[in-house]
Amino acid sequence: MEHIIADISTTKKKNLFKSGAAQKLLALGALVLLILFFTLASPVFMTSSNLISILLATAVNGVLAVGVTFVIITGGIDLSIGTGMTFASVMTGVAITFLGLPIFVGVFVGILTGAFIGFINGINVAKLKIPAFIATLGMMMITKGLSLVISGAKPIYFMDTPEFANISKATVLGIPSGVIIFFLAAVLAHIILNKTIIGRFNFAIGSNLQATRLSGINTERWLIIIHSLTGAFVGLAGVLMAARLNSAQPALGQGYELDAIAAVVIGGTSLSGGKGTISGTVIGAFIMSVLLNGLRIMSVPQEWQTVLTGVIVIVAVFVDIYRRNKQSI
Repeated sequence: MEHIIADISTTKKKNLFKSGAAQKLLALGALVLLILFFTLASPVFMTSSNLISILLATAVNGVLAVGVTFVIITGGIDLSIGTGMTFASVMTGVAITFLGLPIFVGVFVGILTGAFIGFINGINVAKLKIPAFIATLGMMMITKGLSLVISGAKPIYFMDTPEFANISKATVLGIPSGVIIFFLAAVLAHIILNKTIIGRFNFAIGSNLQATRLSGINTERWLIIIHSLTGAFVGLAGVLMAARLNSAQPALGQGYELDAIAAVVIGGTSLSGGKGTISGTVIGAFIMSVLLNGLRIMSVPQEWQTVLTGVIVIVAVFVDIYRRNKQSI
């Protein structure tokens, strides 16, 4: 059983060198070109304050993207990560502000909330056999509603614990702590995906779910674990968002899932499953942040920013499909 999964994982990694690495280099090149373009287009772009703004924006979306990479590699999808992030931030606010619990406990509550959401998604997808799109769409609406109900449709401010904001805004050698947490989360995710049994089964399930199941692996259990892992990163993103705003905003969240999934796809992870890297996702997250920041600086209307984001996602998916079809010939 173990050697079958090892063979699937090894084959997967070889395919990554042939195709995934090329797309990741392409994404890196696109990021460099975007930075050069916006630097020439606006003198404001390369200012320290704007670069910090880009880093902070990337931190939240990046953690979300890193988390959902695991689910997408299985060939699934999670549409609940945006509102799940909001619900985690609301529960963090409830723990710290309403219940008066210590900050570290509130952070744990936020991450645990996200993991629980992922766990329920995993149960729905793996055990109840509900299509991931429907299961997570339903969870998106549930968490959106619960955020509004629990908060009373009002923001929860961390007025009595101003130090909570340091989780995101404190600086280490000039780098915001939220950005450092993002990079640490990415490193942890990379290790999990490439050096642990979770990662091996992650790729195996995405490459061939039926073959993995027939080899004796309890794919249902591992899908639940993978969804829960994604949820834990969603919870962390919720904590970072709350710390950045110094409040839990129950009306935020919806739409963040699109930016995160876009970052994953742009970074080279296939929506068909079986292929993806955390480093590619990080590059994709920076592409999204740089692009949106640059467009705002150039006063491009919000609606056109959304249009351009959609076009980029379609192109990235087309490139992935084209490459897969070419390899199968």
